[in-house]
Amino acid sequence: MAKRQVIAGKGIPSHPQPFPTAVRVGNVIFSSAVGGHDPETRKAPEGKEAQIAQAFANMRTIVETGGGTVGDIGKVVVYLRDREDRELVNVEWVKMFPDENDRPVRHTVASELPGKLFIQLEFMAVV
Repeated sequence: MAKRQVIAGKGIPSHPQPFPTAVRVGNVIFSSAVGGHDPETRKAPEGKEAQIAQAFANMRTIVETGGGTVGDIGKVVVYLRDREDRELVNVEWVKMFPDENDRPVRHTVASELPGKLFIQLEFMAVV
């Protein structure tokens, strides 16, 4: 049985709760909720576009720190305060996954997010 390896380090926001931001078990990376927080200040930008861009940047950093690439991401769940913000998410989605024939699956859920967060991402990657 594979052991969990915590994925942490520079550029990865830590959680205030008692669990890691992400773990790798064997060749699979699992994330917890990844928000649009700046990893250094732990503050989220005020604007939706900036928060969404930062959440995607955080996802990239996590998967790369775990030994993978964004091409290894198989599924992303997007939690939005307002589902109407899907179009803003799509901008960053297409930037990260430009090939329409090579994108992970995605599920978007309206959610009551903490504080002033507009977005959280959760993903799985096979590396």
